[in-house]
Formats: sequence, C-alpha cells, structure tokens
Amino acid sequence: MTSAVGEDFQDAILPDQEWSGRVFERCVFTDADLTGLTTRNCVFSDCDFTGADLNGSQHVATAFRSCTFDRTVFGRTGFDGCSLLGSSFTDCRLRSLEVHESDLTLVAMGRCDLRELGLRGVRFREANLTESDLRGCDLRDADFSGARMLGARLDGADLRDARLDADALLHAHLRGARVDTALALSYAAAHGLLLDLGHAGGAGGRS
Repeated sequence: MTSAVGEDFQDAILPDQEWSGRVFERCVFTDADLTGLTTRNCVFSDCDFTGADLNGSQHVATAFRSCTFDRTVFGRTGFDGCSLLGSSFTDCRLRSLEVHESDLTLVAMGRCDLRELGLRGVRFREANLTESDLRGCDLRDADFSGARMLGARLDGADLRDARLDADALLHAHLRGARVDTALALSYAAAHGLLLDLGHAGGAGGRS
C-alpha cells in the first residue's frame, strides 16, 4: 500500500488519475486539478482540498477522515460506500453529488445546499447541518441521530424510515415532508401533542 505523509500537491495537475489502496495523511491538495479522479479503497486523513477541482471524480470504499473541503469543486462527483467522518464542507457546490450508502458522521455541512439529492441510507450521525438546505431530498433510511439541525430545511423531503431525534424534529423545517407513522408520532410527541389513538374516529358515534 502506497503512503504519502505531509506531501504538498498544491496546484498539481493530476486529471483522470486512478488510485487504489493509497494512503494520504496531512497532504495538501489546495487548488489541485483532480478532475476525473477515481479512488478505490484509499484513505485520506487530515488532508486539505481547498479550491481543488474534483469535477467528475468517483470514489468507492474510500475514507476522507477530517478533511477540509473549502470552495472545492464537486460536479457529477460520486461517493459509493465511502466514509467522510469529521470532514468539513464550506462554500462548496454540492447539488450534483451522488452519495450511496456512505457515512457522513460528524461532518460539518452547515448552510450547504443539498436540494433534491439522493441521500438514501446515508448516515449523518452527530453532523452539523445547521441551516442546511435538504428540500426535496430522498432521505429514506437516513440516520440523523444527534445531528444539529437548527434551521435545516427538510420541506418536501422523503423521510420514510429515517431516524431523527426530538431536537431535530423541533428545530428543522419539515413542511410537506413525507414521513411514516413512527416518525409522525415522534414529531407529535416532540411538539408536546397528546395522542389518543384508541379514540380515533370514535366521536362519530355520539348523538
């Protein structure tokens, strides 16, 4: 397995590379051209992708641990079975991402525009999604346990079988979201409603 520690790839021109089983630790990819990059079973730890161009890149079973994505270019970029544990995203255009069965635990995505993305089954545990825009997203089976979601917009999202705790249900915007019965009951409980399911429809029999 090839390893690189503390190497500087700033302004490097590396289009259409194919990396498999490589490890990068504390490497700098600032303003690098990584268009069309393909990674498989790679690990990036504490790497800086500020201003890097990852347009058209595809990543399979790759880990980006505590990496920095600031003004990074993502266009038709795919993450399949990846981990982005603890990574941060600032001023990135993310609306063309394709994310499948990936772990975004502890990511910082505050105020990110993620509208209408397919994020089914993605793990957002303890993520910072403050004021993020998730309107119209497919979030079925997604896990938001412990996520910070103050002001997050989930209007019109598909949240069936998703896991949201009471704090998220109180502080996120959910108008028009599609939910299952369990989440609807959790939402009602979080907002202090008292449900009497045993008497549903019973009033119709009164004279």
